[in-house]
Amino acid sequence: MSEDSTLQLEFCGEWFPISRDEPFYIGREGALEIDDNPYLHRRFLRIAFVEDLWWIENVGARLSATLADSEGNTQAWLAPGARLPLVYAGTTILFTAGPTTYEINLVNPDPTFAPAKAEPVHVGDTTIGPVALTESQHLLVLALAEPVLSGRGSAAIPTSAQAAERLGWALTKFNRKLDNVCDKLDRNGVRGLRGGPQQLAVNRRARLVEHAVASRIVSTDQLPGLDEEKARNTSS
Repeated sequence: MSEDSTLQLEFCGEWFPISRDEPFYIGREGALEIDDNPYLHRRFLRIAFVEDLWWIENVGARLSATLADSEGNTQAWLAPGARLPLVYAGTTILFTAGPTTYEINLVNPDPTFAPAKAEPVHVGDTTIGPVALTESQHLLVLALAEPVLSGRGSAAIPTSAQAAERLGWALTKFNRKLDNVCDKLDRNGVRGLRGGPQQLAVNRRARLVEHAVASRIVSTDQLPGLDEEKARNTSS
C-alpha cells in the first residue's frame, strides 16, 4: 500500500477521507454522525488501518451490517464483535436501524484484492449463484428495495401492505411470495431471514433488501418494471 493512499467514504453524496492515523467511527456520534436515529448505536462501525490493512469492525451490541464488493460478487455479514479486512477497490455497506436502511460506499485507491470478472446476471429467472428467483419473486424484492435504490444513502423499507399496493397485488399473495423468497435464500445460506416472531415482520424485509442491493439482484434500471406490473394488475 502506498504512503499517500487514503480510504474514501461516501454517504448521501458527501465524501470523507479516512486517515490511517486514527480510527474512524460511524454511528450517532463519531467522524460520520449519520443521524439521531435512536435505534442506531452511538458507535456502530469502526474503520482503522492495522498491520498494513484497512479493517472494519462492528463495535455495536445489537445491529449487524452487510458488506459487499462494488460488483456484488462477494458478500459478508458483519455481526457485533466481528471485523473484516477491506481488500476491494470498492465496498458497499448496508445496515438497518429501526425503520431506516442506510447505504455507505468505501473507495480504496490501493486495494489488495481484485475479484475475478463475474458472469453476467440475467433477470427474468434471476440467478445469483445457486439461487434463482422467478419474475414475480424478483418484482417483490424490487418493490421492497425501491426506496433504497431511489435514495441517497438512507431510506425507509416499505411495509408488506405498501409493497403489495405498489405492485397491485393482494396482501395475501405478497406475504406468500415473501415467505417463499426468504425460505429460498435461507436454504442457500443467506443469513438473517429467519428468526423469532418479533423479528420476522420487519427485520427480514430489511435484511432481504440489504442482501438484494449488495448482491445486485436488483438495480435502479429495473425500477420501471414496478409500474408495468401495477398497470397489468389494475387493468385486468
